Amino acid sequence: MTNAQARAPAWQAGRLLLLDRMVVLIAFMLVVPLVISIAIAIVIDSGYPVFFSQERLGLNGRRFQILKFRKFPTTVGRNTRALTLADDCRCTRVGHFLTKTKLDELPQLWNVMRGDMALVGPRPEVPDFEACFAGAFQRVLDYRPGIFGPSQAAFRAEASLYPPDQDPEEFYREVLFPAKAALDLGYYPSRTVYGDIKWVLRGVLAVCGAAQQTPVILPRNPDPPEPTGAMPANKATL
Repeated sequence: MTNAQARAPAWQAGRLLLLDRMVVLIAFMLVVPLVISIAIAIVIDSGYPVFFSQERLGLNGRRFQILKFRKFPTTVGRNTRALTLADDCRCTRVGHFLTKTKLDELPQLWNVMRGDMALVGPRPEVPDFEACFAGAFQRVLDYRPGIFGPSQAAFRAEASLYPPDQDPEEFYREVLFPAKAALDLGYYPSRTVYGDIKWVLRGVLAVCGAAQQTPVILPRNPDPPEPTGAMPANKATL
């Protein structure tokens, strides 16, 4: 491999980060009224603070603080269950709405501006699931985590997938995480700017209720994808 070839991935990543920041600056101006409205609703419903931060795994496993709108009461500590289930009793009234619409993730635009995240990338996991990044799945950490992407689209209704007779965290480690990682590793090694744009548009349409939910088929023992070649997830449709 030549020096130019070695520098290419870093140069491409820098170009994508610059493009993300330009898009986020425009998005900030468009969503300011929505951000203010959600903040007021949270304060009226359950008081301060409006935002919630949590440690996540970023590019190359580096840890950072992700920013979200708070959807749990302030009495809920940080050491509770790492997953949010359907009709989670910890959610406030506004929290249930934020969970359903995914608008609790809107403040992550700030994480994109900081360079912690990208608009399109794998979802950043909590450190509780760091051990899941083993073997071929360790390659997921080669990509900057993002707000939108194939696994986010496929698992938008993740909270409803947990079986009542199995420990949620065990189910996530054994079934959901491998399925997500396989989708991500099928897309990101051969990603395109056009493909990223489609995933962003698909995510925005989903929040607006205008995108069709993709059925999710969960294999019990999903295998890591081959290092080369793209999975069907690369062909995003709106």
